[in-house]
Amino acid sequence: MIRHRPHGSGHPYAETEDQRVPARPLDGESVELRVRASARVVSVVCDWSVDGAAPAELPLTRGDDRPPADAAEGTSPATGAVEGAGAVDGGHLAAAQARAARAAAGSWAVRTPALRSGARYSYRFRATTADGAGRTTRWFEVTAATWTDAGGKLEIAGADRVVPGSVRWLADGDGPLRVRFELALGPDEHVVGFGERFDAVDQRGRTLDAVVFEQYKAQGRHGRTYLPMPYAMVVGGRESWGWHVRTSRRTWYDVGASRPGRIVVEAETGPDGELGVRFYDGRRPADVLNAFLGDVGRPAELPEWVFRLWASGNEWNTQERVLAEMDRHREHGIPVGALVIEAWSDETTFTAFRGAEYEPSEEPHRLADYTFPAGGPWPDPKGMVDELHRRDVKVLLWQIPLQKMRPHPRHQAAVDARQLAERGYGVREADGRPYRNRGWWFPLALMPDLSSQEVRDWWTAKRRYLVEEVGVDGFKTDGGEHAWGHDLRYADGRDGAAGNGLFPVHYARAFGDLLRACGKAPVTFSRAGFAGSQPHGAFWAGDEDSTWEAFRSSIRAGITASACGIVYWGWDLAGFSGPVPDAELYLRAAGASAFMPIMQYHSEFNHHRTPARDRTPWNVAAQSGDERVVPVFRRLAELRERLVPYLAEQARAATAGGAPLMRGLFFDHPDDPGVWRHPLQFQLGDALLVAPVTEPGITGTSVYLPERQGGWVDVWTGRELAGGRTVSLPADRLDRPPVLCAAEHWTRLSPVFTV
Repeated sequence: MIRHRPHGSGHPYAETEDQRVPARPLDGESVELRVRASARVVSVVCDWSVDGAAPAELPLTRGDDRPPADAAEGTSPATGAVEGAGAVDGGHLAAAQARAARAAAGSWAVRTPALRSGARYSYRFRATTADGAGRTTRWFEVTAATWTDAGGKLEIAGADRVVPGSVRWLADGDGPLRVRFELALGPDEHVVGFGERFDAVDQRGRTLDAVVFEQYKAQGRHGRTYLPMPYAMVVGGRESWGWHVRTSRRTWYDVGASRPGRIVVEAETGPDGELGVRFYDGRRPADVLNAFLGDVGRPAELPEWVFRLWASGNEWNTQERVLAEMDRHREHGIPVGALVIEAWSDETTFTAFRGAEYEPSEEPHRLADYTFPAGGPWPDPKGMVDELHRRDVKVLLWQIPLQKMRPHPRHQAAVDARQLAERGYGVREADGRPYRNRGWWFPLALMPDLSSQEVRDWWTAKRRYLVEEVGVDGFKTDGGEHAWGHDLRYADGRDGAAGNGLFPVHYARAFGDLLRACGKAPVTFSRAGFAGSQPHGAFWAGDEDSTWEAFRSSIRAGITASACGIVYWGWDLAGFSGPVPDAELYLRAAGASAFMPIMQYHSEFNHHRTPARDRTPWNVAAQSGDERVVPVFRRLAELRERLVPYLAEQARAATAGGAPLMRGLFFDHPDDPGVWRHPLQFQLGDALLVAPVTEPGITGTSVYLPERQGGWVDVWTGRELAGGRTVSLPADRLDRPPVLCAAEHWTRLSPVFTV
């Protein structure tokens, strides 16, 4: 066996041991050509030809001494900034790390002479085994790209802010690849947006890109995100403005990092070399955001119950366990409004409850087609949902947009896989074969092509009985990041470079449409998305450890996601992975989450080992030995219940075109330079200012109060405070996170805090 993939796996940040590096070389660069070969191979030679001339022989050497591919580093085309792929630490990526280490042992590589623009290079590989047998690959081609002043078309909508003379085009022998241009950045201006961002609220002085990616934990350290957008707003000058690179292809940004007064934007183009950019002007940031949402879609209003406490644990994998956890909520007097059940399905179909008995079918099943054994894990799913509804608890079920193929599918999974393949319902490789997931989670699974209405209807019809008959209220639409590769093919005519980022948009849309069709609100709960995700349900910040650092980075994620129009957003409060957080971190996180759009706790699967890692307040209390946890959490959850009408009112205003529900202080105070010195503070609607405590051992905290007519009121003491200054507030009580209310709203909101 010998394999060479010029672009590797499609991983946006890491090289693989079978690719060309760089995949698209520049004029004057040499390339490293890598292949994977079986253990029987003893030599590999590259035949290297320039413009059709007789090939030269380039011998390859073994790559045993190179680091594993998933620990390699890639370079951002726009800036040259190094972006490490990073190591993983346990969880569902541990196996991937082990595979990467094994891959290096079977790799071979050679470095070519420097490539020159205008020449066309061809190459192939010949491998020889110990017994003298040989194997030859097909011929591959590569040309060198160069930057020029022409080559494509940049279409500008709105006031043209592109710096004259800054537009440049990158093209190789096959046509345009990218465009680069600059925007002027004033000395007092700040840049917010680019989707959900974990590393900073103000991106000035940073480099970043916009590509959907599953960075398992430590997103803030790596600068990666599940939910990017090629959109940002500029705040702090004479007026606010923003721009949207109107593409679903990858984009890169240097936000004053290389040159303080310039934003450098770089974007992939299609074969026609065309790219559209729209600029928005507005007196306030909310005006800029409203104009952007007019282009990509406005958030849809969701029902009030989404603002109540959400509970979840990946090890709640039986009906008995689920009801027992809900009983514990009731016993402790902790109100809960939504339950997310992750481990409900057989995890081969994601349509049938684990343990259910039924016959495989070409048509979607109905509830009557299933028998649920009394001794099984889910003896009566409908009865369970009915009981939870009687308790005023809504139910969401976990989903993954893949058809598992390992182990070899059997029973209904075999039917579903056959239908997907025979009907051509899957995302396809460039040669027409069904795409097999190249990522680390559910490797080699098939992926339904949800860009097609027909496929969306087929995929969701298999789940319709869950809504219509079992009665579930929503879906956790997890794992929308599995489309890797620029050359994939979608039913809507896009290739992978243009279609991969839209996959999570289609995914949430599909389940939202299913819920609407069944008379339910479109409550989906996603972590992945792109521009255009705004109308499709709620979002959470993805996978994180229980650390103070992750706490801070998640707050940034919420502020930046909201700045791009995500109204319904939350996180796994205090993290979902690793050891259970201590009482202080857990309750500080719960206090902050009580003032975020979605308040929910969740925990990762831990193989049912002890001590349990559930993030329930009673388990945190048991593990920490801190008896304050349950009563403090109860008071915060009760407070949250009283906030629901206010949250619903403010969300209604946000979806109607107002400022976001959770928003950075710059939305309401764009001309105040003081707000940027406290980037983790945020407003919740028009009335409340929240200053989360994100460090341990704090008994008092410094809070910035922007200038506001009438001033502010400390919600816990009723103390009136003037704005335009920094004040010191007590933070010694874990049940009283620092929160201020705009004085003009205090009369109507004071009962929320004084009960």
